Amino acid sequence: MFKSILIANRGEIAVRIIAACQEMGIRAIAVYSDADRAAAHVRAADAAIHIGRAPARESYLSIAAIIAAARATGAEAIHPGYGFLSENPDFADACQEAGIVFIGPPAAAMRLMASKTAAKRAVEAAGVPTVPGYSGEERDEALLMAEAERVGYPIMLKAAAGGGGKGMRAVNTPVEFAEALAAARREAMGAFGDDSIFIEKLVIAPRHIEFQILADAHGHVIHLGERECSIQRRHQKIIEESPSVALTPALRAEMGESAVRAARAAGYINAGTCEFLLDHDGRYYFLEMNTRLQVEHPVTESVTGLDLVRLQLAVAAGERLPVTQKQITQRGHAIEVRLYAEDPANGFLPSTGTVLVFDVPRAPGIRLDSGIAAGDEVSVHYDPMLAKLIISAPDRPAAVQRLGWALDRCAVLGIASNIPLLKAIAGEPDFQAGETTTAYIERHDLSAATPPAETPAGALLAAALWEAVGAAPVTTASGPFNPWSSSGPASATATRRFRYTRRGHEHTVALEPSAFGEGYAATVDGAPYPPDGAPVTGTPAPSGAFTVVAGECRETYHLARRGYDMLVSWHGESFTLAKPRPLTVEGTAQEAEIAAGRQSLVAPMAGTIIKVNVAVGDMVEARQALVVLGAMKMEHAISSPYPGRIVRVPHDAGDVVPGGEVLVELDTGAQSAELAGAGENGELDDVV
Repeated sequence: MFKSILIANRGEIAVRIIAACQEMGIRAIAVYSDADRAAAHVRAADAAIHIGRAPARESYLSIAAIIAAARATGAEAIHPGYGFLSENPDFADACQEAGIVFIGPPAAAMRLMASKTAAKRAVEAAGVPTVPGYSGEERDEALLMAEAERVGYPIMLKAAAGGGGKGMRAVNTPVEFAEALAAARREAMGAFGDDSIFIEKLVIAPRHIEFQILADAHGHVIHLGERECSIQRRHQKIIEESPSVALTPALRAEMGESAVRAARAAGYINAGTCEFLLDHDGRYYFLEMNTRLQVEHPVTESVTGLDLVRLQLAVAAGERLPVTQKQITQRGHAIEVRLYAEDPANGFLPSTGTVLVFDVPRAPGIRLDSGIAAGDEVSVHYDPMLAKLIISAPDRPAAVQRLGWALDRCAVLGIASNIPLLKAIAGEPDFQAGETTTAYIERHDLSAATPPAETPAGALLAAALWEAVGAAPVTTASGPFNPWSSSGPASATATRRFRYTRRGHEHTVALEPSAFGEGYAATVDGAPYPPDGAPVTGTPAPSGAFTVVAGECRETYHLARRGYDMLVSWHGESFTLAKPRPLTVEGTAQEAEIAAGRQSLVAPMAGTIIKVNVAVGDMVEARQALVVLGAMKMEHAISSPYPGRIVRVPHDAGDVVPGGEVLVELDTGAQSAELAGAGENGELDDVV
């Protein structure tokens, strides 16, 4: 077995691999970019080495930098995790040339499976069912259109060189074909440097079923059962589970054997995944093979009891698989949800910044694979996934119930998260019944993912109590005449009032020291809380948790301060409570500018400016794209919400800006008085 392994990745998967290495007595070496000097995976490793600047192409995607780091640290092998260089055959070749073991499949297998068309031909020859379509070498538009007619509409256009939803277009009629083909080619070229497109029959609302494969260098290939990954948004998985309720034992065995044949056809070694589409009639079709460890591998580990990373290391070290196909059994049920730094209530915009609170319940049947902790920074440069929450239970109903319980007790503050969306899905009847397809998100009303308009009285009370007991000292401009500064604690007998604003509504909480001893008599917006007037108390914990006791009722909240705002998490929902700001010269000047017709369009998130479309003096129309902002592998267009004249453009393409930074100042003339505040951040459109 290896003595030292370099992990060429970051985030939760790097932490996961580091833990497996350390459990086996292997020295785990992390790599990090400028943005990750203090990241969780760096803190967890036995050693760490710097590999470049924050952009991934200059660090985590630099083959030369990774190989140099392995040589400098004496690493015997490299584990690529997933993403970045994990499916890059040139990286596997570079490892071999450097005398370093690549913990993954042979480069030839990766190259074969990286081409959707070549992979399809290879598995077809092995007797694996594939979706009807055209994957020939001829790519003339007229020929492709004729093939689409032969296959029959609706069809799906796909990029031959990649996946992840890039270069994919559904085409329902011949009229749409030419435009869809041009768009798919442009997107494929931009994402993969190859505009080759192939055609498949569009399978309407299938289930997405994948089989975990393991193969050693001695000719043994087995599967570890299936995972269902049907719930997706923009072709990206959100929830994965095992086993699938859609498979009978006979169908499971048949699909598993097809996955094994596909792996053998590729000459595969190490861990991989064969993905299939399953239609309503029980017919399945090979989709693709992922030549790496999958994000969702923990659900397979949960139901089989096997450690996939340990098995990867053993196979890479030349060992035989320690189990046979007959020894693989599935026990119980497991569900994985991905926690992302994105805002479901705001078009799923990525969210960056400092994580002030990150607290997930610890209990039997709950596993957390995380790459962040409270105090860590979520960077604009990388994927927005924060962690994976994995639930296991004796059966699916129990797993779903446990999932809802756990999500209700997750708290993330400082950045937005998709926890409300996951909660909405966990409570939705079709999901609970296992009625899930790849069209699930589009076909279900998940408005419960939007935070409630009304602010819970308990959240307001918790914020006030948290401040009252000294957990959130006010840090403002100093000076004896500043009404927002405090020279010492309030009188023990004085009533304290706290004012908060959320969604345009002002709220007041009053805390009067209880006449009966400990705690306060509280009112929220003038009404006693609790209604019977019982005293209330609050107790903070280091995790950010805060227990409020109101009479006989106990509730746990999580709180943090960001600037002047109070952030409160309760039952998986987050509430931002704005506090009064002290007057400043700058703020007064900005109000005067707005009144005069000058508006600022600001960055809704931290990011890199990709393109600036306007210059000072330009006249612009409503909904005209002014600036394109890149953040977390996506591009967003900042559009003007109304006509006007550009008066300032403070940044150029290539500049990295924080959230809230002014991107464009616009003179709207007389319209400004009525429009001020209605669109001050501009309109935001995804750039496809």
